Amino acid sequence: MARTPRELAGARPDPSFEITLDGRPVPALPGQSVAAALWAAGILSWRTTREGGRPRGAFCGIGQCYECLAVINGVPNRRACLVPAGAGDAVTTQEGHGHAGLGV
Repeated sequence: MARTPRELAGARPDPSFEITLDGRPVPALPGQSVAAALWAAGILSWRTTREGGRPRGAFCGIGQCYECLAVINGVPNRRACLVPAGAGDAVTTQEGHGHAGLGV
């Protein structure tokens, strides 16, 4: 009988929790980054480019490319692949340079 990696490792993770993307609830697991939680929920884009408004999401997954920028808990330009997801985190789609409405 096949076993899951979690069973093989004997992992007993803490319970899941929710973050939100533009007000929509997204499940997350302890230890996941914001990008990993969004990916796991089937969300592949949470930013648009400055010119053209093209969708972007995680690309490298290690914080080198800046494609995964998002507004997290009101702070723009956070690399979602590096930010650990926390219960109640509010992620907002980042448009352009991330300073819309901030007077920058």
